[in-house]
Amino acid sequence: MKEFNQFINGKFVKSTSSEVTKVLNPCTEEVLSEIPKGSIEDANKALDAAKESQHAWKSLTAIERANYLHKMATVIRENRVFLAETLAAEQAKVIALAQVEIDVTADYFDYYAGFARRIEGEIIQSDRQKEHIFLHKAPIGVAVGILPWNFPFFVMARKVAGSLITGNTCVIKPSCIAPNTIMEWVDLIQKIELPAGVLNFVCGTGPVVGNALSKSPITGIISLTGSVFAGQKVMEAASENITKVSLELGGKAPAIVCADANLELAVNAVVGSRIIYSGQVCNCAERVYVEESIHDQFLEMVTAKMKALKVEDAFSDNNPDMSALVSKPQLDKVAEMVEFAKKEGAEVLVGGNKSSQFDKGYFYEPTLLTNVRQDMQIIQDEVFGPVLPVMKFSTLDEAIALANDSEYGLTSSIFSENFNKVMHAAEELQYGETYINREHFEAIQGFHAGWKKSGIGGADGKHGMEEYLQTKVIYAQYR
Repeated sequence: MKEFNQFINGKFVKSTSSEVTKVLNPCTEEVLSEIPKGSIEDANKALDAAKESQHAWKSLTAIERANYLHKMATVIRENRVFLAETLAAEQAKVIALAQVEIDVTADYFDYYAGFARRIEGEIIQSDRQKEHIFLHKAPIGVAVGILPWNFPFFVMARKVAGSLITGNTCVIKPSCIAPNTIMEWVDLIQKIELPAGVLNFVCGTGPVVGNALSKSPITGIISLTGSVFAGQKVMEAASENITKVSLELGGKAPAIVCADANLELAVNAVVGSRIIYSGQVCNCAERVYVEESIHDQFLEMVTAKMKALKVEDAFSDNNPDMSALVSKPQLDKVAEMVEFAKKEGAEVLVGGNKSSQFDKGYFYEPTLLTNVRQDMQIIQDEVFGPVLPVMKFSTLDEAIALANDSEYGLTSSIFSENFNKVMHAAEELQYGETYINREHFEAIQGFHAGWKKSGIGGADGKHGMEEYLQTKVIYAQYR
């Protein structure tokens, strides 16, 4: 069993708290590691270190900062198999998907390093003679990143790369459920000799460490990926100092399948989107609206697809489609939501139970539900598990209205061969992202942002980088 410490000011240090959290393998329930259940003092030490190092860090040229990001990417690629295996073990993410996450994370650091020569300001024409108005982009200062457990390594890069390339220093709080891959990487990157204090990692709970980081006057921006509840708590803590927040929160992504859709494509995309990482992905399809004339055919095809899914240990050689859920509380939550849907009248076509084929682990069957209504919990609330409810619609505008009837607004999709239909839907759907005739999954050069309770701000691409910059305007009068 591995024991991790906090990483503060360039070195691993013991937490001031003696309490620890055990990290489990969700497939076997084996204890993999212990991490500190950090303290307010740990959080403050990390913030102090980040604050002390920030001026020297921002004073480096952007290309010098970019070189460190390239080195981080190189370390990932040199250790890609080890990191993927670590990720798969702590998360029950099938090894192939874990490897994708590791590889894309390396690409992400290189991608943001490429912005070194593209952080730009403006010159604005003045109303006065002999005056120039310069608009500069400046770092905010100290950035705090609070991470989820579902894509912890990639989301770490989302927060670290944007922060560092723009001249901010950073304090990261990993998830207590899946911190191992991140902490192993922190150990590996010590060889790149990043200046002490520029990047700090503090393990601990949200109510203690997360709250301390969010309410500190040192913090310039808090970027959180997590639940709506966590986002509300961060906003509440940040309000004390009017600290900027960037939040990616929950989702209840709708997929609309029209009668003129390529049905094979739609079925593969919807099922693939729903069961990726056992359904524990906030931007993937959580509910499906199918035009009534093809509803029965669609259900028949999805039923066959869901029944054929392979559910096994994350390290299985059989190339499974999915594995266990991340924890027992997560398993119990999914099971309770499906049971409640049954009581409300939902019909189970596939699955609908905790898996009985495994002696240990948090496995839930891929589940297909029909005979559901718009007001049901299973349609309105985020499940975060391999559960797919399907409803029928008669007109596209009805489908759009049903899709928009949600407190969430992260991602959506539509399947149709009619250009006018898909463009009309893309215009009317109240979501930060809409996917046309493809699965729900974003690109690093796009902009991943939610509407409504799905968040504030966003990540990825040029606009994601600009989250970590503030504007400074200089009026230069000359003779």
